[in-house]
Amino acid sequence: MIKMKNVLYVPLDDRSVNLDDVIVQGRSAGINVITPSVGDLRNRLDSQKTASGTTLLATSSPAYGNTANIRQFILDNAASVDGFIISTDMLAYGGLIGSRRLRTSAGGAYPDYDATITNLLDVIRLVKQSYPKKPVYVMDTILRLATTIFAEGLTFEAYTESRNFMLQPRKSFSQFADILTGYNLSPTGSYGSTTHFNKDQYYNTRQHKFKSNRYILEKLVQAGYIDFLAVGVDDANTQGVQINEINFLEGRINTCLGGTNGQNPDRAIILPDADGLGQALVARMANQLYRCGIKPRYAVQYFGPHGSTITSPYEYMDVHQNILRHVDIVGGKSVSTSPTLEIIAITAANQVTAAVSRIAANSTQHVPTVVIDFVGGGAANATVTEALLSSEHTGSILGYSGWNTPGNKIGIALGMGQARYTYLVTEKDAEALSSAVNAHGTLLFKRFLKDYYYKTLAIGEIREYSRANSLYTNIATIADQNMILFNSPADYSHLQDVLRERMQTHTTSLSGKSAFLIGGSGTAYNVRQICGTTWSFSEYVSAELIHDDPDFIWGRAFEITLNPNVTLE
Repeated sequence: MIKMKNVLYVPLDDRSVNLDDVIVQGRSAGINVITPSVGDLRNRLDSQKTASGTTLLATSSPAYGNTANIRQFILDNAASVDGFIISTDMLAYGGLIGSRRLRTSAGGAYPDYDATITNLLDVIRLVKQSYPKKPVYVMDTILRLATTIFAEGLTFEAYTESRNFMLQPRKSFSQFADILTGYNLSPTGSYGSTTHFNKDQYYNTRQHKFKSNRYILEKLVQAGYIDFLAVGVDDANTQGVQINEINFLEGRINTCLGGTNGQNPDRAIILPDADGLGQALVARMANQLYRCGIKPRYAVQYFGPHGSTITSPYEYMDVHQNILRHVDIVGGKSVSTSPTLEIIAITAANQVTAAVSRIAANSTQHVPTVVIDFVGGGAANATVTEALLSSEHTGSILGYSGWNTPGNKIGIALGMGQARYTYLVTEKDAEALSSAVNAHGTLLFKRFLKDYYYKTLAIGEIREYSRANSLYTNIATIADQNMILFNSPADYSHLQDVLRERMQTHTTSLSGKSAFLIGGSGTAYNVRQICGTTWSFSEYVSAELIHDDPDFIWGRAFEITLNPNVTLE
């Protein structure tokens, strides 16, 4: 019987990137990830609508996580687990979209701003007091700029207006009270009214969440009840309503936690990301449980422009800084020479041939490698991906991502790579190694299947059909944002059929690529174990995707469930 570490995990929400993928990642590192029931984690966009003929009038009735049940889940399982990774957004607000709900009140004065919320958050204190030797890692987020599309009636126009409105420069404040009351102040005056969303309710939400940010940092981290805190700034910019909050929290990390430049690799890191934090913290947990926190060394090789020259319009930190801070989160150390692991950052498509050569050289020289595709915007770049998949060495990399913002890509790829490396160098049991290499091969296969074959290739057909067959003319161009409501049941069923047929075809195509060579005339390998300078490998032998498995988990084209199963021998 395989002996695994048990880690309690409360995800940001129930999307695959935050739940399914983290569970598989855990198995690749000998960790049994224990989560609340699916029902208690359920997050959904609006499920009801009103319309007049072909005009959509309004939407309503989203779903959020059950915070009381999640609190009880933590208490019920605390004694039986080896560590904790907890999303405060889920614990206190029912998930990421729940933390953005517009509020009629901002709550009371800090720190007694909301007894319901602080009671939920204080379960972390109870856990640490009861089990002081068990690591407690927490992920929190700073509220993003925009509202959520089609949640509690908020429209695409509200999303666009709110994001544009909130990224305008704000007057600089350093004191907590001034920040709370100064959200509407520009450097020279104040901002006017809004049309599609209630800015006062938005500011209430912002105040409430910022009080929670401070509470977590001061009352839980500084007080010693959280061992490590990762704060993700969701949907950010180099200017706007978040900047004072970021600066304040960085200052508190310096003052309260002994940080430097707003960061402390041993206590708290703040950076642009949200959906990559779960995987990054699982990696840190694996390193703590199996290697007592020994810091592996990371070096970055850029193929294209240096990351310091690239800043996404959805982030406030450049790519290179973001990589360095993610290395801190996973429990690593950045170096310029003699790395334990190497990060290959592809930032230009015309440099992918050199990147693939570097991957091959690293494979030959037994240098563990993580690959990140920064060329594609929210999905993998076709030129980069086809070149990667043409190499037999790609199947043995430890981490990869081409999905969404730079911060998401980094968190996913480094989390995947660090967790896997930790297990490769510590585990000796043959059965455990077989189970883990299957999990890692499955997750690597899925990353390409989803980040490229769905997000780059298949999604276009889904969006085109959904928009062309919208029930409502006034939202036809964005019908794929909530296909359950905006397409007929017959058309939604057709979209599911298209998704499932295309992903079967793409699974077969990916299986035949040189990176995996499943059922082909050659062989492709994944790393099975590392013993000093000696590496052993397992061969890819099969890949299966259950036909009815892929689905639109939130009823929108942007996100799907996808659970392939890959076997190696």
